[in-house]
Amino acid sequence: MGHGHSHGNHGVVEVGQRARNYLLGILIAFGVLSVAGMIWLWPTSAEVDDAMTRVIDAPGLTYVDATVRSVEDGCESSVETPSGTASCITLEVDFLSGPEEGQQHPLELTGANVHSGLQVGDRIEVARVDTADGVHYNFSGVNRMPVLIVLGLLFTVAVLAVARWRGLFALVGLVVAAGVLIGFMLPAIIVGKPGMAVALAGSTAIMFVVLYVAHGVSLRTSAALAGTLLGLVVTTALGAIAVRAARLSGFADENEYDLAQLAPAINFQDLLMVGIIIGGLGVLNDVTITQASAVWELRAAAPQWTRAQVFAAGMRIGRDHIASTIYTIVFAYAGASLTVLLLLHFTTREPLALLSTEMFAGEGVRTLASAIGLILAVPITTGIAAITVGPARVPATGPEHGESE
Repeated sequence: MGHGHSHGNHGVVEVGQRARNYLLGILIAFGVLSVAGMIWLWPTSAEVDDAMTRVIDAPGLTYVDATVRSVEDGCESSVETPSGTASCITLEVDFLSGPEEGQQHPLELTGANVHSGLQVGDRIEVARVDTADGVHYNFSGVNRMPVLIVLGLLFTVAVLAVARWRGLFALVGLVVAAGVLIGFMLPAIIVGKPGMAVALAGSTAIMFVVLYVAHGVSLRTSAALAGTLLGLVVTTALGAIAVRAARLSGFADENEYDLAQLAPAINFQDLLMVGIIIGGLGVLNDVTITQASAVWELRAAAPQWTRAQVFAAGMRIGRDHIASTIYTIVFAYAGASLTVLLLLHFTTREPLALLSTEMFAGEGVRTLASAIGLILAVPITTGIAAITVGPARVPATGPEHGESE
């Protein structure tokens, strides 16, 4: 077998020529399939328009900007209920746009809006309804763009300050990933294209861009990419089997029912699968690049080790990584599903009976399928990297390094 060398920040690492060729051949095949899949599945604008029932505002409804001049408890229209006076506040607002620009007007807020913490000076959006019996105003929402912009800028500054050029490249990859998701995957799902094919084609393209842009073009990155793609295949297969075996419909709450009315071509079982695949991309990427880097460092530090020894040492690192990453996945899903989890405390049904309902079982399948794919990606990536770095230069000496703990 011939040998080559990989240069970079990980020392000079000898690589197996045949293993490198196999690795690059597999990645080229994945890349060609991804591009072909995206070309085949990419929907036209006419298909998207035909598949969507757009929400049209009522006649006479427009939106104007306003700022809060004052906030007072209670409303003139409040009525007594058996439990007391309904929670309500009155805002005095200054209109910043529309026919009434520069004028003031009171707005009454009830329900969840009362608890949003509105203060004097807040900028809000007001729904203006022009009817036969006059103009009516209703609170529409808060202008949260300044907060989002500030957080986005802080995020960008933190990434660039700490990661520097790597951080910049990571942000570029993130922008490309968002473009693939918004420009290809979501429209394809809306028009009813096969969900798993869409997810695999789009996710493969995203991973190619994200990994090579953020971590550079190298065999180390290629090994991580191969592990990521095979992990995606495992996650997809397990998720598809679990979704169908559990008879999940994809309709867990009212949002799915609303979406079904607006885009009837969507297959919600496929949509659930797409969510499983996309949800695991970030953590999967983190695990595979860490494992590939660990193997490269081990080979650079111990060129006399056999591939089996490098693999065993890499797996010892991988086990620690698995333990911490599993918590990341579970707590991420738990944090996003706190409302669902709280419902367990407000029912007389047994908790185990509730776990089999669509609302809870869907989250369970999503979490466990991603976790299994993540776990299996560790030995897959470690094995690919250990084979790629090539054989030992000299016979190993000293105590055996390949035993497992």
